Amino acid sequence: MPNFEGFVIIGAGLAGASAARTLREEGFAGPVRLIGAEAHRPYLRPPLSKEYLSGSADRDTVFVDPEDWYAQNGIELSLETTVTRIEPRAHLVHTDHDESFGYRGLLLATGSSPRRLSIPGAEFDGVHYLRTLDDSDLLRSQLSAGGKRVVLIGSGWIGMEVAATARTLGNDVTILERDPIPLANALGDELGQVFAVLHSQNGVVLRMSVVVDSIVGAAGRATGVRLEGGEVLAADLVLVGVGATPNIELAHAAGLLTDNGILVDASLRTSDPAICAAGDVANAYHPVAKLRLRSEHWANALNGGKAAARSLLGQPTSYDDIPYFYTDQFDMGMEYSGFAPLARGADVVYRGDRAGREFIAFWVRDARVVAGMNVNVWDVNEAVQGIIRRGNPVDLLRLADSTVPLDSL
Repeated sequence: MPNFEGFVIIGAGLAGASAARTLREEGFAGPVRLIGAEAHRPYLRPPLSKEYLSGSADRDTVFVDPEDWYAQNGIELSLETTVTRIEPRAHLVHTDHDESFGYRGLLLATGSSPRRLSIPGAEFDGVHYLRTLDDSDLLRSQLSAGGKRVVLIGSGWIGMEVAATARTLGNDVTILERDPIPLANALGDELGQVFAVLHSQNGVVLRMSVVVDSIVGAAGRATGVRLEGGEVLAADLVLVGVGATPNIELAHAAGLLTDNGILVDASLRTSDPAICAAGDVANAYHPVAKLRLRSEHWANALNGGKAAARSLLGQPTSYDDIPYFYTDQFDMGMEYSGFAPLARGADVVYRGDRAGREFIAFWVRDARVVAGMNVNVWDVNEAVQGIIRRGNPVDLLRLADSTVPLDSL
């Protein structure tokens, strides 16, 4: 018979693992079941496009917890298992193994999936997407020796990180992008251009303002990418990075409210009070920004999982972490904190050496900092987040002055 005294977590990624750990740390001793569709225990995704892909990090480093942690802490880990249906009224979860689990509380940490191309040739072998550890393993095996012609479709974070890694490994890399500047949607034109110059200086070919017509191939394998107008770029492998979509199918079928993710309040509760959502899939109301945010970055999965666990336990919870992510590309590292929707169209104030790529950029709207990005400047992110959280009106000259302590703003 199903046990209705425990918690079920659907999604064995970082958000799910973080929630399971927090349930135990908060003293819950009852059943906890963590269900994942992949064969691997929970792992971190950022290394898949960076240090793990490059071969500079071992496989064991990507996992959230040691293999025996789950058994030692009484976490029932169900891998290679797909949840087929949720019955919210009955508090039941059904899987493709003909199992049914009851729950006291349920966490949906179902993540997101790469947006697939629907152009001719997209089904060829040699066309890759990067989301899973297996995806990264396959790419790593093909890129590690260098000498490959790599064409990347899309210049978002995944595309740019893989481009940097592939180029560092000695491959010929071309990025194709519909927009005129990479990362402009995330950072704006000026800062997107900083990344464009960085990649160009390191030998990546950027083909901007182009439209991909199809992927060409022979014997079922991709050999190149055709642009509108007929030009074909030869490729030994093609990587598609054109965004991701939240996995809301289970929630939608269960009658939960969805809109660009699963709608949750500041406590990460869905329209059903016994069900929470966290990580990529959660479109959460943020009490500091006073708007809904859905973030696909690891910090949101880590911290959102913790908050959701506390919410499931009935603890007063307000998930108000400032969104955060980082990237490392060639010799440039950066950390970004803040509210991307508020940063779009905001004024950008710089502190430091932009030409030398050692600076902090602040996005300012209505005299308040809504986002900040430190580039090759370290140990300042906590202070940047403090400025955003306080929401005080700032003097732009003091903001740009490196002699003014960030904590005083």
